[in-house]
Amino acid sequence: MKKIIFSALCALFFAGCNANCPQVADCNCPQPTCENVANDAVNQANQANDKGVKAMNLEQNWDKVFKQSDKVDHQKVIFRNRFGITLAADMYIPKDAAGKKLPAIAVSGPFGAVKEQSSGLYAQTLAERGFVTIAFDPSFTGESGGEPRYMNSPDINTEDFSAAVDFLATHDLVNPDAIGILGICGWGGMAINAAAIDTRIKATVASTMYDMSRVTANGYNDSADSAEARQNTRKAMSAQRTIDYKNGSYERAGGVIDPLPDDAPQFVKDYYAYYKTPRGYHKRSLNSNEGWNKTAAISLLNAKLLAYANEIVNPVLVIHGSDAHSRYFSEGAFEKMTGKHVENESATVGNKELLIIPGANHVDLYDNLEKIPFDKIESFYRDNLK
Repeated sequence: MKKIIFSALCALFFAGCNANCPQVADCNCPQPTCENVANDAVNQANQANDKGVKAMNLEQNWDKVFKQSDKVDHQKVIFRNRFGITLAADMYIPKDAAGKKLPAIAVSGPFGAVKEQSSGLYAQTLAERGFVTIAFDPSFTGESGGEPRYMNSPDINTEDFSAAVDFLATHDLVNPDAIGILGICGWGGMAINAAAIDTRIKATVASTMYDMSRVTANGYNDSADSAEARQNTRKAMSAQRTIDYKNGSYERAGGVIDPLPDDAPQFVKDYYAYYKTPRGYHKRSLNSNEGWNKTAAISLLNAKLLAYANEIVNPVLVIHGSDAHSRYFSEGAFEKMTGKHVENESATVGNKELLIIPGANHVDLYDNLEKIPFDKIESFYRDNLK
């Protein structure tokens, strides 16, 4: 059974079937006015000129998988990380923000998703609650820059969070001493890693997190945690490099398995219900379509995202569902930060908190507003972003 589950997990992230899912239009979403589109384009051009980044041709129509809120203002923004990669983001601003210096939050994830999906929903909802927020596409994905496409890097993608802090810390509406980050799924691990290196990050939330370095090196539930298993993975990755170089292109791993096998594990069915249906499908999402490059996982084999999590000084809130197959990642992160081992229960040690949501699975915390504890997330940021 463990082999079946691990194979399904690999299919989701790095080795599945290519998907041919048509774009699903969300006809219920309001469209921006021509004036707003023009203003967004001007704002992007000004940002590009001011910050020395190249202007990008970003989608101006509302193409999110969630409805646009009339409680916040929205605009597209761009900024550059220290590797010179230009990142694209959606910025959500409370309607009454003019003339204020507000706390701000940068949001990204899940792993293989885009800002038009879960991270955008989190960002918009938190903006409704009074925070300036951005939801950004990580390097090499979505509307962000970076070549080759569909690669990931624990270093560069951790840096993406710090680049978002760069942008927010210099924005006229943001209190630079009150900036937090929020990572979902695989970007939960990146967020904790960013909190360990960037002291400007005053509060961190990791929701339904994956430690992508742990699962890549050890397999799901650490079922392949051996030198032999890792060596086999290294051999496969090394062979794939030769194939890709010979072909002059990168072979894609496939997103969520489609069609869905009848005997697929429940968590794969949950992913399918989000990424491959109108609920969450997006044309730029790797998980909704052909997935990451097969060699994208190479650097994760040698990485330890949580290596210095125990040295994080500022507050961290880790949230997971009691019924999530991935819950052990959050429990492991909490133990790494605090030394306290817990299983399927909430706990607090100092300014580190693990919050377990009863009855929630992994994907529930992507978009289920009855399960995502936004009241708790808001109060956590209110208490720590001052």
